[in-house]
Amino acid sequence: MGFPRQRPRRLRRTPALRRMVRETALSVDDLVLPLFVREGKGERRRIPSMPGCFQLSADELLKEADRAAEAGIPAIILFGIPAAKDAQASGAHDPDGVVQRAVRTVKERLPDLVVIADVCLCEYTDHGHCGLVVERPDGTREVDNDATLELLARTAVSLAAAGADVVAPSAMMDGQVEAVRTALDEAGHQAVAIMAYSAKYASAFYGPFRDAAESPPQFGDRRAYQMDPPNAREALREIELDIEEGADIVMVKPALAYLDVFSRARDAFDVPIAAYNVSGEYAMLKAASANGWLDETQAVLEVLTSIKRAGADMILTYHALEAAAALRG
Repeated sequence: MGFPRQRPRRLRRTPALRRMVRETALSVDDLVLPLFVREGKGERRRIPSMPGCFQLSADELLKEADRAAEAGIPAIILFGIPAAKDAQASGAHDPDGVVQRAVRTVKERLPDLVVIADVCLCEYTDHGHCGLVVERPDGTREVDNDATLELLARTAVSLAAAGADVVAPSAMMDGQVEAVRTALDEAGHQAVAIMAYSAKYASAFYGPFRDAAESPPQFGDRRAYQMDPPNAREALREIELDIEEGADIVMVKPALAYLDVFSRARDAFDVPIAAYNVSGEYAMLKAASANGWLDETQAVLEVLTSIKRAGADMILTYHALEAAAALRG
């Protein structure tokens, strides 16, 4: 019995051979580090459901930004925990808000580090929803899409004025990208890019983030405006609409349960695609490694490589610092 002349195993025999034929190469340049900023000084509050992650006051956040820059990570994304919340999310667009001040602090110290600012209302509303809530005549409450757009636009402008390089509307309101792009341009911030949370699914994997950002909904859930997990074709429609409205980067969120969506989006669109390796995905690996069930570094690199292989150009991940250390050897 003869053997085939083509034997793929020949190219797997040594580390150098494997590197030479590797189809997907994960790089530090692919990583974005999410950080949570709160009021105060010297504050570094542990997030129990996200081992290794903290709520940070601006001075402590600056230390993490320094670590990111030293590791070669090109960007961070900021989420705010204000001292007070209200129904109008007034802290979101306050020029002196917690994130606005953090952006200024980081850009003064690290002008070359890309600072992305999340644009949503859930961290700032007392009800925990991503937009303004109205009560209908029948007593039901729901998020008012169009009324929310104005606040998202004001928030984006305030963050751009503080020095953000990229704003990231994440509320999943119809028309949010157009509203933000128009407001930025009218305010003279034409150079500020938009990274749109285009296909943000109503996922169970956000649980630890809601602890970190102190933003769980106080009634109902977010399924009326976030995407239904069984849908993939709808994600492509959402992405297409955001591109038409002016998005420079589009995002699919979460990552691991939606790799098929990344693949479809990569085939359909020639724009940068971001992936958010979300808090629940992070917490799962941390828990498994803490129990000795898997090698954490190997698992992290395998997961992040799978996301890139599926089509993502950049990956927002809480593993960014440890992944950068592993990649740099």
